[in-house]
Amino acid sequence: QVQLVESGGGLVQAGGSLRLSCAAPGRPFSSYKMGWFRQAPGKEREFVATISKSGVGRYYADSVKGRFTISRDNAKNTVYLQMDSLKPEDTAVYYCAADPSDKIRATRWQEYNYWGQGTQVTVSS
Repeated sequence: QVQLVESGGGLVQAGGSLRLSCAAPGRPFSSYKMGWFRQAPGKEREFVATISKSGVGRYYADSVKGRFTISRDNAKNTVYLQMDSLKPEDTAVYYCAADPSDKIRATRWQEYNYWGQGTQVTVSS
């Protein structure tokens, strides 16, 4: 079992920035590819970004490309999501996910075995 702990959510005005963090204490963090997903009320969980085990491969949803940046620090067992130029439509609960498989471009939530509890991001207009 992999425990993922997210932090960094909150309320921000449109155009502002937030940085989400997801820690996986006590695990060989570099053995997992990591992803961020989000779910708005009444909508399905959607892919935001994913990063490979080494951190070299990074992929983004079209809706966030150029505004969000995913990164990881394997020494700190932490993955980050830097969110800039936030829009009201970015409002959602953001989830961190992990999986040990080697598939790099994993954009479906079914491709991840472990999930955090979620952190709320609210962008006001």
